[in-house]
Amino acid sequence: MPKIEKSDAEWRAALNPEEYRIARQKGTEPAFSGRYWDCHEDGTYRCICCGAPLFRSESKFDSGCGWPSFHTPNEAGLIDEHADQSFGMQRTEVTCHDCGAHLGHVFPDGPAPTGLRYCINSASLKLELDNS
Repeated sequence: MPKIEKSDAEWRAALNPEEYRIARQKGTEPAFSGRYWDCHEDGTYRCICCGAPLFRSESKFDSGCGWPSFHTPNEAGLIDEHADQSFGMQRTEVTCHDCGAHLGHVFPDGPAPTGLRYCINSASLKLELDNS
């Protein structure tokens, strides 16, 4: 059970329509359309809903799929995994542990050190740039 619970009306008020559709209704943005798919800036990718620090730019890589891809979450326990059999596919959905926001999916075709590819919707993330 997520630690942060809000009503549907509260989520709708806090997010823009695209963020709400993706993060709260398990939507997907079109490939190569999100603000972070080709972003190379250093920082922490936070959950758009609750601000949890989900991924660091150091774990981001170009998978060629059109969505931001990461090989490792920022910390253990920040992301939950769920079986997803929607659209006739067998996938693993990933959600924010703290608020339950839909982030995307994880696949076993990523680079070292994990061999995983966390394929994440840009609309589920907010990049907090490092102060350099």
